[in-house]
Amino acid sequence: MKKIIPSRLETGLQKLLYRTVGARIPAQVTPNQITFAGALGGLTGIICAALSMWNRWFLAGTICGLACHLICDDLDGYVARTRKMTSRAGGYFDLLTDIVHITYLIIALAFAGVIQFWTAIFMVPVYALLMFTAMNYILHLDEFLFPRLGPIETHLFFAVICVAGIACRDSWETALGFSWTLADLILLSGGALMYCEMIRLQIQLFRRLSACDKKAGSGTAFSEGRCRDEER
Repeated sequence: MKKIIPSRLETGLQKLLYRTVGARIPAQVTPNQITFAGALGGLTGIICAALSMWNRWFLAGTICGLACHLICDDLDGYVARTRKMTSRAGGYFDLLTDIVHITYLIIALAFAGVIQFWTAIFMVPVYALLMFTAMNYILHLDEFLFPRLGPIETHLFFAVICVAGIACRDSWETALGFSWTLADLILLSGGALMYCEMIRLQIQLFRRLSACDKKAGSGTAFSEGRCRDEER
């Protein structure tokens, strides 16, 4: 499968992790175990986000959970590829934990009052749609495509929201009667960029699949696999 990572920040982080941590992972550790460890880190971050309704310093635990999930999210794929342990079930498990982690983190931040519910509603669908789009690139084009705002940007984005939640608890009213905080402003700014990237990838995918459909109907017997090879 062709792996496409347009983010230099993501590429640099992966190289650093592979060189410093990946080579030292014990042989008996499986990719799914690393994914599960990342899921536990993400769950810890979600719980800390919910607890921040009583003390905002619990958001420091959310930042640690984000770091754990990000590191494991990069290392599970490295272990799977280098040890020839890749599997469809493992890929599904990886993407599922990504979607669940970010979705419930946003919900927990909203219940804790770090962000408002109206901004959470705006943000909840976008990451799931990005993962849905990535899964279709894998299924139909045999490409593992990272968005330009990839995992490291997303995790850093939520870490900044947590820092804003700790540093500033003040809220302001808009002319329409909605209240917002500094964390809301950061969430809306980053969310708008993620929506643009998600829409760009979906339009690109639709056009490429349409081109494959045209080849298949042109009188030449193109199979799905041949369509993938032709595009490369």
